[in-house]
Amino acid sequence: MEQRAWRFSDDRGQVAAAAAPPIRVLAYIQAGATLEDLGIRPVAVFGSFHDGPLPDPAKSGALPLDDVGYLGAGGDLTAEALLAVAPDLVVAVSYGGGQVYGLDAEAAKQLEERVPVVVLDVGQARTAARIRARFSDLARSLGAPAEDVTALNAAESRLRAAAGRAPAPRVLALSPAGPDEVHLARPGAWPDLRDLVRHGVALIEPEEGPGTNWLTASWRAAAALRPGLVLMDIRSNAAPLEVVRADASWRALEAGARIVAWNPEPPGSAAAHAAFFERVAGALEEPRGTA
Repeated sequence: MEQRAWRFSDDRGQVAAAAAPPIRVLAYIQAGATLEDLGIRPVAVFGSFHDGPLPDPAKSGALPLDDVGYLGAGGDLTAEALLAVAPDLVVAVSYGGGQVYGLDAEAAKQLEERVPVVVLDVGQARTAARIRARFSDLARSLGAPAEDVTALNAAESRLRAAAGRAPAPRVLALSPAGPDEVHLARPGAWPDLRDLVRHGVALIEPEEGPGTNWLTASWRAAAALRPGLVLMDIRSNAAPLEVVRADASWRALEAGARIVAWNPEPPGSAAAHAAFFERVAGALEEPRGTA
């Protein structure tokens, strides 16, 4: 039986093509975690300049890292290292403008000269629904079944009900920078946070200042916002709790708010978004203490 040719137009408007649907997929770790959720297992993944020599567990999602290789991150990633796993497709992400996120521009250029590359935009110009749809389109082109959104629909309904309870706690999304500073997320810059707002969650908007995605402030300033729920960045490049707990303002904030894990680079799948909505809904239903 003759295999069908494969073509896919990515979010740069560029068409990747092959004589048959690719089966050896190399992906940025966020994209790889998404494809795993959708039924396409990558052969290997790579990180970004924010990542280290080991895969970030916050970004890896349900990837079985004993079976899926991690090739490293940032400046250590050369085209030769990436091609060593013999991919017949590379799936990368972009935060606008079409640039391949996580790779040096020269390495990305050399890669595209040797193997089809699909780049999907996960930046603030995209809605979470659009990101999910594009990853689903790609997975289906590679032979995956249609994505089941039953759990997502149920999680959205629960989230709306929880957000409508009175009194509704104010929610602050942040990324710990260290014992003295914190990055406060601007909700409009993050597709998943915009989804929370769309479903009625009261996200706190930081004051005006430098930074498109974040406002860098002191822990004292963060505590003064008096959130009832904190969405805390758990990626490996964020400062860990044992570091920030040295600050008295963080301890005061933690005592007065429920803390929920937040990954600003979530898999773009219905399953991942449903799990996030369920965590937030649970915290809104029981807004004090630590999750």
